[in-house]
Amino acid sequence: MSMANTFTAGMLAIGDELLSGRTKDKNIGRLAEMLVLAGIDLKEVRIVSDEQDAIVEALNALRARYTYVFTSGGIGPTHDDITADAVSAAFGVACIHDPDAMTLLAEMYARRGMEFSEARKRMARMPEGSRHIANPVSTAPGFIIGNVHVMAGVPSVFEAMLDNVIPTLEGGAKLLSVTVPCPFGEGDIGTPLAAVQKNHPATSIGSYPQFDGVKFSTELVIRGREMIAIDAAKADVEDMITSIAMDKEQKAQEIGGQVA
Repeated sequence: MSMANTFTAGMLAIGDELLSGRTKDKNIGRLAEMLVLAGIDLKEVRIVSDEQDAIVEALNALRARYTYVFTSGGIGPTHDDITADAVSAAFGVACIHDPDAMTLLAEMYARRGMEFSEARKRMARMPEGSRHIANPVSTAPGFIIGNVHVMAGVPSVFEAMLDNVIPTLEGGAKLLSVTVPCPFGEGDIGTPLAAVQKNHPATSIGSYPQFDGVKFSTELVIRGREMIAIDAAKADVEDMITSIAMDKEQKAQEIGGQVA
């Protein structure tokens, strides 16, 4: 796999509520799923508090390292929604009330017969020179600056914004996958599966425990960019399963013979 054709991403989840456990993050999983479909590798996720220095430091590290960066949280109307300020500081530009965002929000609140208060105007703030990410759920836009995509923390809004962002991204070759059912638990396959993975570095082999109420089994998912590499790994995984089955059968026969 050529690194020149590999597109990477990092994510920055922002909010004290995530670190305190008051809010359970749903956006990381959704982003990962969408990036797989787009052929983009999510390489790193960071969670930081509502502190500007922490956001700036993490954002600058991620945007220098990966093709794309996605943030969630901190672009609402309250005093601790400081993501726009932090992103502006990271890029060294002014944080302004974007004129187009102000118009969108003013019209929306007018239609609803609600005051366009100073707090609500905070949702129109973004780094100067940003481009909008449309928000079909609640109107207040996210924004893009450089390779950074800034989106809401509310899962339904984050997902709606992400649906608008993904088609605009340049992606790599799609990540392919095959699933191999394994009748043995991870305790049986852990060591030999590690050896298979080592022999097939062009693939990623995930193991997912299953329990049917009686016994454990494992679902093995082999992922890669090229089917030839996946097929080679799949053959070795199947050989591994056969070998484990034979070993267990032999041990059972030995025990049976001793008992007899």
